[in-house]
Parts: sequence; structure tokens; C-alpha cells
Amino acid sequence: MLQKLGLFVALCVGWMLWSGYFKPLLLGLGLASALVCTYLALRMRKADGEGSQFKILQHVHQLATYWPWLLLEIAKSNVEVAKIILSGKMNIDPVMIRLKAGQATEMGQVIYGNSITLTPGTITVDIEDGDLLVHALAQSGADGLHEGEMDRRITALER
Repeated sequence: MLQKLGLFVALCVGWMLWSGYFKPLLLGLGLASALVCTYLALRMRKADGEGSQFKILQHVHQLATYWPWLLLEIAKSNVEVAKIILSGKMNIDPVMIRLKAGQATEMGQVIYGNSITLTPGTITVDIEDGDLLVHALAQSGADGLHEGEMDRRITALER
């Protein structure tokens, strides 16, 4: 029950923060949207059984360190991609790499793939059986992924 309530509250708070609308009608529509999304999420968890394995609310302290780290990585990658673009030479070295995800759940692997895609210069192309196929704009981006820091941080969220 706590997980259901936490999901609903997180959706409501997220909607209010990102929408910026605080009029009664719009707050009511946001509340209705959060209810529908919570209902659908609960229905999907019954279908795949994964929801009980990955309890995000128990890992708030790890998320509090992961998000700032990810935002810093995104900022650093933005600077690197901007340097490539602004140099005029387009000195790129695109590469496709395969990574083994250290996460035990599909949810963890999806978070890993999405975190890679959020970082400019890298895109997760495919996730299959715990293997990620990633396109990197430059070899330096691929090398950063091979170091495994992102994988370790996301794996820690599952524990």
C-alpha cells in the first residue's frame, strides 16, 4: 500500500512542479491524471511481476546522489559535444559498443539505457537479455561507459 501511495504522491508532486499551474481546474485534472497513471502502473505490475523487485521509494538516499551525478555527466557531455560541433572540423569517431548491464531487473536495465541516452553523444539502440547496444559519437564517450561508473550507480539503486 505504501508503494501505491508513494507512486501517487510522486506523480502529483511531479505534475505540480513541472506544470506550474495551480488553478483549481488544472489541479483537479492533474490529480485525475495521477490517479489514472497510478492505476495503469499497478495494472502493468500485475502483468510483468517486476514492480515488487524494484522498490524505488526505499532508495531515496541513493537517488539523491545519483541524480546530481547524472546531471553533472550530462553537463560534461554537453560541453564535449559542443566542442565537436563548434570546432567546425566535425572530428568525430562514431562507434557502436556492447555493454553488459549489471542490473538484475529489467527496470534497472531500462534506467541504465535511458541514462546513457540522456547523456549527449550516446544513444542506447537496443537492450536484449542484459546486453545494451550503444552508439557513441566519439570513442571518449564509449570509454567513459566502459569504465562502468554509471552501471555501478544504477545497480546500487536495486539493492
